[in-house]
Amino acid sequence: MTQAEIKLCSLLLQEHFGEIVEKIGVHLIRTGSQPIRVIVHDTRTSLDQVKKALCVLIQHNLVIYQVHRRGMVEYEAQCSRVLRMLRYPRYIYTAKTLYNDTGELIVEELLLNGKMTMSALVKKVADRLTETMEDGKTMDYAEVSCTFVRLADTHFVQRCPLVHATENSDPGPPPPAPTLVINEKDMFLVPKLSLIGKGKRRRSSEDDATGEPKAKRPKHTTDNKEPIPDDGIYWQANLDRFHQHFRDQAIVSAVANRMDQTSSEIVRTMLRMSEVTTPSSAPFTQPLSSNEIFRSLPVGYNISKQVLDQYLTLLADDPLEFVGKSGDSGGGMYIINLHKALGSLATASLESVVQERFGSRCARIFRLVLQKKHLEQKQVEDFAMIPAKEAKDMLYKMLSENFISLQVTNNVIIINQQSWTRVRETPEEIPKTPDHAPSRTFYLYTVNILSAARMLLHRCYKSIANLIERRQFETKENKLDASEIQVDETIFLLESYIESTMKRQ
Repeated sequence: MTQAEIKLCSLLLQEHFGEIVEKIGVHLIRTGSQPIRVIVHDTRTSLDQVKKALCVLIQHNLVIYQVHRRGMVEYEAQCSRVLRMLRYPRYIYTAKTLYNDTGELIVEELLLNGKMTMSALVKKVADRLTETMEDGKTMDYAEVSCTFVRLADTHFVQRCPLVHATENSDPGPPPPAPTLVINEKDMFLVPKLSLIGKGKRRRSSEDDATGEPKAKRPKHTTDNKEPIPDDGIYWQANLDRFHQHFRDQAIVSAVANRMDQTSSEIVRTMLRMSEVTTPSSAPFTQPLSSNEIFRSLPVGYNISKQVLDQYLTLLADDPLEFVGKSGDSGGGMYIINLHKALGSLATASLESVVQERFGSRCARIFRLVLQKKHLEQKQVEDFAMIPAKEAKDMLYKMLSENFISLQVTNNVIIINQQSWTRVRETPEEIPKTPDHAPSRTFYLYTVNILSAARMLLHRCYKSIANLIERRQFETKENKLDASEIQVDETIFLLESYIESTMKRQ
């Protein structure tokens, strides 16, 4: 955990939940798993405040707990989940784009509250939508329920784990902390509820709908209150599913920019067919036949089967290898190589940063080293057609900021502002003579995409923390919101590529 990430987590927790929750959350991020008495002692916070802060953090999935053999409960912060709060506006906007205002408010309420029952969520959203309607119009619960079911069917919302049934029926003393379990088959199963009613508007504090003063209203007893039909079944936003959607949109956009709109629509169709059947962390989509893809193309998209096959062949032969052919049955079986697609998107982000930071000539050298894998300085000068002095200066700039690296078999050459320092052995030197003398050795430049992506991700965290601090300082808070969202898009691509690479190793 870097200091930039900790600082960003601190800003996000403080902005969303206040100082006390931020204090407890950052303490757990810095120290790791700890029992509650140690948290109270180290943070010098009262036990009651620590308990309330932990409840908030657990409610929003920002802290998890585990019971040790001796019965002690330890709490551990989920830093990666805290950083996801950066993406809340994007999650909400995506829900609005796919499922209109109703979907937007459903996801917004789930993110604001962490976990909610379906019945409470439907009533809250219906009330909020009714508030925005013209007088005399209301939002029906059934309409909100229908949108909720669609979100669950497409896995954008999911059930929360429940307390194990045996714990509720056990007559003995309760465990130190409940054990939460969930059956994967039930994660997206919506309970059958008959929610009948319409959204209500807020009334003034003094008068009710009939205009009678508040003091004259009869008091209603709570003894006859009906039981909640889905009591204990809580729902939360499925952030992995949103990330899968972001990744798919980025892939479709990249294909459209490289080829044409028809190619991107074919790739979009393949991704849509695989969005529920393919896990978000999978390196490939499930194989799809050409016939299945043809039948699943959007209605009104008039291309023949022969033209589709030609496009699929063109996509499979493209050097980027976003689409691959995995068999010949069903007119040909095709997959989308998600890992390679993420690698290409991360590389494009690196190229864009090099272009903006160092100029077009440096970007040309960077792309050249990427393409050729390993190049000596003289080769860089010749291939890029740049004078030796300028090429050397540009290579040094990118090397000093870790966009490219220079490695040798018996010695890695690390350049800093003052000197060349030899540190350890690696396999990238080709010696002209056995003594490995510097004057008689090839030094090859290369791009380590994973290392460069991590470096850029760290800088993005620092940038977005600075943006948040600046926004808080500014009187007009809407000035830098767009910049935060733009930086987070780069963070998402880099994180996705790094996670995909680490899972394959």
